[in-house]
Formats: sequence, C-alpha cells, structure tokens
Amino acid sequence: MSMFKKLLLNSVLGSALLIPGALLAADDAPKLVLQITVDQFRGDLPTRYYDRLGKGGLRWLLDSGVVYKNAHHAHANTETIVGHTTLATGAHPAVHGMVGNLWFDRETGFTTYNVEDPNYALLTRGASVDANNEIDPTQRAARSEGRSPAAILVTTFSDELRSASGGQAKVIGVSVKDRGAISMAGHTGTAYWFSKAGGEFVSSSYYLPRYPDWVSAWNQQQYPQRYANTSWQLLDEASTYLFGDSDDRPWETDVGGFGRTFPHDYGDGSSPYFTTWLTLSPAGDELVVDFAKEALRAEQLGKDDITDYLSVSLSSTDYVGHVFGPSSLEAEDNILRLDRTLADLLAFVDKHVGLEHTLIVLAADHGGPDTPGYLNSLQIPSAYVNPDDWDKAAAIERIKAEFDITGPLIEAYDHPYVYLTNAVKMNKAIDQQALESALVDELSHFSGVALAVSSSALRTGNVPQTPVYRAVLNNFNATRSGDIFVVFSPNHFINDFDGLTVASTHGSPWTYDTFVPVIFAGMDLKSQAVYRRVETVDVATTLSAYLSIKPPSGAAGVPLREVLEQRQR
Repeated sequence: MSMFKKLLLNSVLGSALLIPGALLAADDAPKLVLQITVDQFRGDLPTRYYDRLGKGGLRWLLDSGVVYKNAHHAHANTETIVGHTTLATGAHPAVHGMVGNLWFDRETGFTTYNVEDPNYALLTRGASVDANNEIDPTQRAARSEGRSPAAILVTTFSDELRSASGGQAKVIGVSVKDRGAISMAGHTGTAYWFSKAGGEFVSSSYYLPRYPDWVSAWNQQQYPQRYANTSWQLLDEASTYLFGDSDDRPWETDVGGFGRTFPHDYGDGSSPYFTTWLTLSPAGDELVVDFAKEALRAEQLGKDDITDYLSVSLSSTDYVGHVFGPSSLEAEDNILRLDRTLADLLAFVDKHVGLEHTLIVLAADHGGPDTPGYLNSLQIPSAYVNPDDWDKAAAIERIKAEFDITGPLIEAYDHPYVYLTNAVKMNKAIDQQALESALVDELSHFSGVALAVSSSALRTGNVPQTPVYRAVLNNFNATRSGDIFVVFSPNHFINDFDGLTVASTHGSPWTYDTFVPVIFAGMDLKSQAVYRRVETVDVATTLSAYLSIKPPSGAAGVPLREVLEQRQR
C-alpha cells in the first residue's frame, strides 16, 4: 500500500475508528453501491432502441429507476478521464485536476498520461506496453507503464465511503481502460483493468503487493481466447435494425482487418490485433462484466452490514462510436448487446446481494458526435478539422515578429490546449497577456475553430458569462491547463489520432458531448422521470447524501432531491 493511501486511511479515517457503532450501515442503507459508467453513452442512446430492449437491463433501469433526462457534464473537455473523475468526485476538472486524457507537464517537460505513475509498476510486467494496434493514442503517450490515482487532487465518493466505515468498506473498480477503473476506485480502493498486450486483467503495486488468488485463477482461464474462431454477428435480422441497410459506410474505420461490415471476424486468436478487436466490439464489455461478477463473488461484496462499492466501467460503446460512428449498424447492435450484458450483471447482483439492497447509478463519462458523413446526408453542417490545412506558419511568424520572439513559440498541443514554450513564458520582456490575446485572435480565424480562450482570461474569470465559456472555466486548472483552450465549431473535430483515422471523436463543450444519462435504481426506488437540467457533479454528492456521509473534498454538486425524498419516505 502506498504511503499516501496509508496516511489517508490513518488520518481521514481516524475519527470513525473511535466510534465502533458508526462503522455499521443503518438497517435501511444499501449493502452495495453499484456504479455503472458506459463510455460515450450519449443521453439519447439508452432509449433510441427501446422497443427492442430486453426486460432485465436498460429497460429495467429506465422503467424502474429515477431517470434524469436532461443531465449534462458542465466542463468543456469531454474526454474519458475527465468525465469519470467528475462522476467519482462530484468536482469539476478545475478542482479534481484531470483536465484531459493528456496534459503537458512543465516540470518534467513531457506530455503526461493521466494515471501514469512510475512509482507503482504493474503487477504483470509489460502488460501496458501494447502493440501498435492500440487504437487509443493516450496509452502510447504514457512514458511509464506504472499506474496510480495520485494525479487526482481530491477524494472520490468511494474514498469517503472507506473513510466513513473506518476502512472496512470494500471498494473495487473494473474497466477495459486503466483510467476507467482507477478514477472510480479512488485513492483507497482497488482497480483492475484489461491489458490488450497480456489479454488479462491487471493492477499495479499501488493497490496490491500481489494478485489475489481469484484474479490469478480468472486470468489463467484465458477467457479472451474463448472468442477465437468466432465473430461479432448481428443479434437479430438486419431488416429489424434502424441502420440495417447502412452496414458499409466510407467513413467507417477498418482496424487491422476487422472490417466495416458484419460479421466481424475475431480470427483464431493469434493476430496482434485480436485483443483490440475484442475491445472495440461487445466482447469487451462482456469480459469486464464477467471479471466484475467474479470480483463481487470472491471479495464477498454486499455480504455484511458495511456498504461496499463496485464500479463497472464499460468501454465498448466508446470504441465502437470512434470506429464506426454512433449512428451505425455496429453501434446499434452494440447497444442491444450492452442491454443483455447489463441484464446479466444485474441478475448476478440480484442473486448474490439483492437489487432491493443495492443502490445502482448508471451514467456516462461523455456523449459523442455523429460523423460528418452521416450528418451531411441529413444536410446538417459538419466536417473534419485538419490543422495541416491551417496557415499556422504565417500566423506564428506574425506573432513572433510582433513580440520579438526568436526561438520556438509552441511547445505542444494536447487537446484541447495549446502550450507555449517555457522560454517564451519565462521571458519577462514579453507581455504574456498580450501574447495570449494575439494567439487567440489568430486561432479564432482558423477553419473549424469556434473560439479560443486564453489562460490569462480564465485566471481572472474575465470571460463572457455564457454556457460554453463557463464550461471552459470549469475545465481550467492553473497548473495543468495550457495557455490557450481551443473549441472547435459544432460538429467539427479532428479525426486523426496518431496516424489512425477514426469516424468520430468527442471532447467538446457542445451538447452532443455533454448530454448523458443519469439513472438511479435499486433499493426499491420508484420510477420517476425528471426533466430539469442536472449536472454530473450531482452524482457523487447524491450518493454521499443517500448514505449520510460527507461528500468528496472538492464536490460542487447538489444532491438530487428525487432520490433522497424517496429514501426519506
């Protein structure tokens, strides 16, 4: 266990240890909190295919739970780590510090991947060094295969649950993505994620000195190989699908021969792309849920009077959305299969804990835009942004001449931030505010850019009081954010990730990226639809209020009254 983790448990938990009765859950408290996060699950997607959903998954959540139909992230960079950490902490990225999947670290002079930490090696060595078939460039950007939650600057709900129980609550986070598991497990839980290189679930020395026997046993079963010599096929007849006649579209991506049409063949398991194909199909979610079920069983979650916590982050919707687009036959079939996977998870929880003893919350880390090809077919303006077409050289030369800069001006662009070089920032002869203003003016004239905002303006709050500017401000952390925040025009985005062309990319403050589902269910909650606007920072504070524990240290959310009023009744 890390020193930070020990200090957090010994100091923050100390007061609870003095009162033994405070460690036990109340008779009406949940035995388990199950937090499900579906990656890139835009707010309209849970009901888009409602008529073909089964009974025990999405339909059960929608019909039985408190459903917030106008929930949004309130920050501007809607990426995976940003949204997950916001859901976990109830804080905006300006406070929790995870301003992007990547940021430029001025102290080290390198771009940092959000959960990388050289101090805590993986328990399976080499497991995070994925081959070049990795479709997520943030993984390749990490300089260290070590992982921990150290970069999260505040506590999570799961940390506070551990605190309130004197460290007795069990907390586990599971995901295909390391950042999806680590952010939700917080500083005091245990996180497991899927290694494409190793074809198994892994963790780091931050959490454990060695794997529990049940993890080793699960990995030894080689579950991914069960998909060898099979394929991802349509669940139903193509004629029953909304996009049944749109299987092959030119903007879809063929990753390593996985194809753009059904069936998508997984091969015999020997291809270096095999585990990547699993994650960009429904198989990825099935593997996560299977591992999560074993975690719940082996760790005896929900079996005593202390409320436990299990986070299950499902990533296939995100990968399918990137590769094929949210309005594709693949995305449609994936959601129908996601529904079945959720039904399987909920049935398992019902059998081992009881849904009447489980507080469930389902949300998403972000939404996602439709592809320009699909939108243009409907005469909705949309396009890919290609910075290579910008006349950057001329713009930069004009600025350098104006401010008498002789060396390089730009150090890095890590979406959505432009970082100036340290030499420029430390040059006292340069009016930094004027320089940033000049850059903002130049960037605002580039094709596909809606606006740019300087860090000088964000530090002082000197920005227009509009939703988009407020979202940019909520994303601003003075230590990690860059010097200029770039917002692309609606339905415009870069579709090139480290040489891989993708169909769709999220990461904006526009509604299609901020709009997500928020559903509370279980614990005999009654069905209720709520249409007022709520924010994702409200999730962690609602969980805290439901359990009568203090909210996370940076939380800005407001407890959702519909959930709490039902608890009071």
